[in-house]
Amino acid sequence: MAESPITEIARSPDNSNNEVVSFDDGKRTFVGHVQHGLHKMPSAVPLIVLVASVAVFGLLLGSKFFSPFALTLILQQVWIVGMVGTAQTLVILTAGIDLSVGAIMVLSSVVMGQCVFRYGLPAEIAVLAGLSIGAFCGYINGILVAYVRLPPFIVTLGMWQIILASNFLYSANETVRSQDIAAQAPLLQFFGEKIKVGSAVFTFGVIALVLIILLLNYMLNHTAWGRHVYAIGDDPDAAELSGVRVKQTLVSVYVLAGFLCAVAGWMLVGRIGSISPTAGQLANIESITAVVIGGISLFGGRGSILGMFFGALIVGVFSLGLRLLGMDPQWTYLLIGVLIISAVAVDNWIRRVAA
Repeated sequence: MAESPITEIARSPDNSNNEVVSFDDGKRTFVGHVQHGLHKMPSAVPLIVLVASVAVFGLLLGSKFFSPFALTLILQQVWIVGMVGTAQTLVILTAGIDLSVGAIMVLSSVVMGQCVFRYGLPAEIAVLAGLSIGAFCGYINGILVAYVRLPPFIVTLGMWQIILASNFLYSANETVRSQDIAAQAPLLQFFGEKIKVGSAVFTFGVIALVLIILLLNYMLNHTAWGRHVYAIGDDPDAAELSGVRVKQTLVSVYVLAGFLCAVAGWMLVGRIGSISPTAGQLANIESITAVVIGGISLFGGRGSILGMFFGALIVGVFSLGLRLLGMDPQWTYLLIGVLIISAVAVDNWIRRVAA
């Protein structure tokens, strides 16, 4: 019978039953080194895909794609998805999922608009009200998941339906026009203000997104709270035995996620100019897409918020590149679908290192 790959049995010359156990020296093959390296740096895969995508479309389109305007246009297309993706990332790192992120985003923007145009409140108070509503929705999610112990999928699916209905009932399905916002509450459109650097165009929303991602990346990698988030996603029982306050940390994650969705709602007003209860219909799916392509494990405990940002940029690169090539938009969905399945397959392959 073939020997175990871990141990080798050597018998003595006199055919006695004495056995000597020799352990593997721990040497890895080249593939093993790659697998282990990707496990330690989960954002490396989406970064490689992003660079390769930019290079391919750059070769096909030349200066048409590599122009500062085109490259910054990608950022303008993905900053809302990226902002919602930050919230989704925090929840998925705890081995959960939040299907209510898009609805919370829209509800927060609707509350901001109604506070100004229905109740006559100052824009500053309206913004605080919208942010508070987002955090409160996240708090409800967190309590139900952490203390009532309901599955995150069911909780957030139910909250998505509740918030979606509340959006339409509260706003009476009315849209606040861009002209009215600009005249009475320009603060609501703050994140849509543009800054030109040569032919490159940035918005305050893009700048804010980058700063928020850097801050969250620091919190996840260099604070006790961040280590606890990863520990809960990896094994909540082991985390609790090691002294992590699992329930309180979970609630804090969902509250922060709700708050970030509310910020995304404020950004959404700046992005589209108006406030509509029907906006952001695909935010849930798009945020999960960015997270998965970004190399964040759906099993929790592994991934990087930078990877999520790279994942969102990959979608933006494919969308713009294929559009500039004059191809049918359905090709974008097809290729993104392939990327999603490939990303999950790569994640399963990388996770074998820790198995």
